Amino acid sequence: MSFTYNRIDKDKAMLLVVDHQEGLFQLARDQNPTVMKQHILAHAELAKVFGLPTILTTSAETGPNGPLPAEVIALHPEAPFIKRNGEVNAWDNPDFKAAVEAIAQTGRNQVILAGITTDVCTAFLALSLREAGFSVFANSDASGTFNAKTASEANDRMRAAGVQVLSLFAVACELMRDWRNTPGATQLLPFFDKYLPEYGFLARAHDAAIQNGTQSGL
Repeated sequence: MSFTYNRIDKDKAMLLVVDHQEGLFQLARDQNPTVMKQHILAHAELAKVFGLPTILTTSAETGPNGPLPAEVIALHPEAPFIKRNGEVNAWDNPDFKAAVEAIAQTGRNQVILAGITTDVCTAFLALSLREAGFSVFANSDASGTFNAKTASEANDRMRAAGVQVLSLFAVACELMRDWRNTPGATQLLPFFDKYLPEYGFLARAHDAAIQNGTQSGL
């Protein structure tokens, strides 16, 4: 069977922050809340590391759903911010759809997205984007829902439509591709140290070994 590896390309991708709202955060029960918060912030900051065009969107934020975290908004003060009043699927909002299509006109037909909840905010939009012809990459670490069963069913549904479901680490590494690139080790190691401590401490140990002379650099 023939296979074409469709990799994320930093020059062809955009990033969407979908309904990562403070009120909806309590629905993300399939992950540790401390870790989930870090993943949400990391998803938004990944766009800054790679210079990806970004769109923010919320659903009925003046009600119990609440606003986006202030940290996310501060990362993208100039990004289009679509505040939906009723549409569950962000693609049904004409302003959001127009914002995505405007970025696509610049040659960016890959979409990296994450949202709360996985089965609704992420999946509904991902399926609509696939129908519209986009390559879609769902950041599973920054998408949360009620429980692991619901997340698994939603991810299966997306995969069946050709959505690639992958981790934050995989998204970052596929965007980077080579530690010698820019963005590369210089930009990504501080990012991982901040948001992925397992890898951050690995990098610190490697740096310490270089400093004490027991390991040579790359």
